Amino acid sequence: MGKKIKKEVEPPPKDVFDPLTIESKKAATVVLMLKSPEEDILAKACEAIYKFALKGEENKATLLELGAVEPLTKLLTHEDKIVRRNAMMIFGILASNSDVKKLLRELEVMNSVIAQLSPEEEVVIHEFASLCLANMSVEYTGKVQIFEHGGLEPLIRLLSSSDPDVKKNSIECIYNLVQDFQCRTTLQELNAIPPILELLRSEYPIIQLLALKTLSVITCDKETRTMLKENQGLDHLTKILETKELNDLHVEALSVIANCLEDMDTMALMQQTGSLKKVLSFAENSTIPDIQKNAAKAIAKAAYDPENRKVFHEQEVEKCLVTLLGSDSDGTKIAASQAISAMCENLSCKEFFNTQGIPQIVQLLRSDNEEVREAAALALANLTTSSPANANAAAEADAIDPLINILSSKRDGAVANAATVLTNMATQEPLRAIIQNHEIMHALLGPLHSTNTLVQSTAALTVAATACDVEARTELRNCGGLVPLVGLLHSKNDEVRRHASWAVMVCAGDELMAVELCRLGALDILEEINRSLSRKNKFSEAAYNKLLNNNLSLKYSQTGYLSSSNIISDGFYDYGRINPGTKLLSLKELCLQELNDQRAILLVNNKSDISPPPSMEDKSSDVGYGRSISSSSSLRRASKEKANFRFSAGFGSPTEEKSEPASGRNTVLSRAVTKEKGVRKGKGKKEEEKMKEEEEILAVPKFTEGSPEKEWYPPPDPEFCVYVLEVTKSILPIVNLKEQIEVLAKYVADKMGGKIPKEKLADFSWELHISELKFQLKSNVVPIGYIKKGIFYHRALLFKALADKIGVGCSLVRGEYSRGWNEVKLVNEARKGMIGNLPPPEEYIVDLMFHPGNLLKLRSKEADLYRFL
Repeated sequence: MGKKIKKEVEPPPKDVFDPLTIESKKAATVVLMLKSPEEDILAKACEAIYKFALKGEENKATLLELGAVEPLTKLLTHEDKIVRRNAMMIFGILASNSDVKKLLRELEVMNSVIAQLSPEEEVVIHEFASLCLANMSVEYTGKVQIFEHGGLEPLIRLLSSSDPDVKKNSIECIYNLVQDFQCRTTLQELNAIPPILELLRSEYPIIQLLALKTLSVITCDKETRTMLKENQGLDHLTKILETKELNDLHVEALSVIANCLEDMDTMALMQQTGSLKKVLSFAENSTIPDIQKNAAKAIAKAAYDPENRKVFHEQEVEKCLVTLLGSDSDGTKIAASQAISAMCENLSCKEFFNTQGIPQIVQLLRSDNEEVREAAALALANLTTSSPANANAAAEADAIDPLINILSSKRDGAVANAATVLTNMATQEPLRAIIQNHEIMHALLGPLHSTNTLVQSTAALTVAATACDVEARTELRNCGGLVPLVGLLHSKNDEVRRHASWAVMVCAGDELMAVELCRLGALDILEEINRSLSRKNKFSEAAYNKLLNNNLSLKYSQTGYLSSSNIISDGFYDYGRINPGTKLLSLKELCLQELNDQRAILLVNNKSDISPPPSMEDKSSDVGYGRSISSSSSLRRASKEKANFRFSAGFGSPTEEKSEPASGRNTVLSRAVTKEKGVRKGKGKKEEEKMKEEEEILAVPKFTEGSPEKEWYPPPDPEFCVYVLEVTKSILPIVNLKEQIEVLAKYVADKMGGKIPKEKLADFSWELHISELKFQLKSNVVPIGYIKKGIFYHRALLFKALADKIGVGCSLVRGEYSRGWNEVKLVNEARKGMIGNLPPPEEYIVDLMFHPGNLLKLRSKEADLYRFL
């Protein structure tokens, strides 16, 4: 055998780098390796980084700081599958970090990630790519990018993957995406319902739960509900409810059913198949609070449809809801109360809860949980609306006390609901009295100051419902409730403004309240509101008129009309016509003005005994309306003559007048009798005492700017006092109304210058007479009794003032060019004896100028001549 020769190893080429094995213990070193051109190094580096990132959030932040994200994004499109897979695995983990997500959105890697979902890729890549998208879809901007790059379609396809992780990640991402309406619409087009329903059969509870959550969101749309019904989705849901082992899915399954019940067709289908009965029974008998709560929510949501309410009523849903009210869970109590609120729109349901349910709801009003109290108050508000029986049932269950306590709650909804219940109760007088005894006005003070428009509106409405009595209105005024109530008139909210106007209208029912409301500016605010076509309402107009009826001077100046129900009282003055928005000065301010050349202000004042006796130095000179003036002997002389006439007129004794029938005018007559008694009592006095009394009647209290402590009184009108006594004695006893009017018209004409023929009207120098009176009185205010030459509007005012004193109904109308007239209503004498209903009264104008006492038919040529020519 030959000698064995040893084979020599060939040396490596000189231009080849010898292999090098490196063991790195620093992440920074491995991150640098991501830029290597060698596939094996890239794969191993990615694997090492993946393991490092899995260990916690801090490591993810470290990798971000080391700049690993940007080179990794380039590896997503690498030619080598292993490198691409490992890089995708890293992003699946890193994308849970919010800073990484932000950087990924900036680097616009969404196309590269979605490309990994293609069917050709490995399951592992599908798993981590879908995981990355699920993490990215948590934020809104991530959703937008996924949707815009077409990520929804491949995600739906992956729902049918054989890998459970891929399914879980895909359905989770879809659940996040469908929170946006546009994604839900696209989901319908992509026919996603069948694969989602298929996930309900998964053996993994998390996949089933995510599928149900997704269905709960997308079934908010009617089209999706239709697709669910067509794919037998209700059967799947019912089976889940019937399977006790799947009790962790029952809550979400009920949520989907709740959405489906909004459709009448679905409701009818479930009723026919018996599924509805099963759902209600399941909810009633379940011991899981969340299931009970979701069942009640399902009923509440569906019950907003009238047809659904009928179906629920046929299924006796009321019993189920009453049972749920007794749950230990506050959430269930709230949901049940809300369901009752919706159901009681049905009249039959409302009647059912009258005997069962209201006591339990009233108990919830005392709960420590504010949300429970709010929901209970809402249920009670709907139950008592247009239902006196339920309002009584609530009162019998002692609901008033807790309701008034709720008015001080910090939850606006609870306050509004409680106020609504109290308003509904207050429509019945017995309940209103009980509510008033609980100091309701004090309790409403807080809600009236609220900044919430719903609370403001309901509080004002409660004021309107409870302030029907003088005592309640007085309580409201005393506790300071009028200030915020008037403030609500400024609201920009239509309902608040309307209800506040309503409350003001109710409060203006008595004079003291009306005066206070006017002082607070309610009249000016309402006038401003009524000038706006967009802001005014019927209540603002009614409230304004109600306040005007307690301020007739302003009403006549603004409207030029006083009806027969507007009774002129002492202190009324006719300033003349004023434009809307113009402020009318008070009588005191007008009396204190300097004399001017404007139209005289006419005053009606029958009070002659309110002025205190003047001091000795005051008697030496006459006193004007707020200023000292020189003696006016002619006026004093006229007054003395009138006084003498009053004492010697021979109208009969006080005893005789007392025995005369009142004819429905007791108040006026008794006032007149009282005055006459005071006059006749002085008949036996000495002459100088009588003269002294007359001096005191004419004297006006001295008032100067230097002595503001002296009380101011309106100028007296002894002439008018005499007129009142005379017409009370001579005209009031007349039985026939027409005759009363005619006699009174002649009386007024006689006091104002007598009959004035039309052809001599221009020669009637009434303007000079009025100017002389203003000069003598040193005032622009002229008492009506002082006028001896009066034109149309003077006579019309005197007629109205005297007619109101003796109870003769008439209106006062202001015309143009110093015209004014009175309108009366009379039943035709010839028709009084007709059998059956009396004919409507005819309207007449009283002639006080040309032929005093004549009655002119309102729409006749003569009446038009009197008014306009």
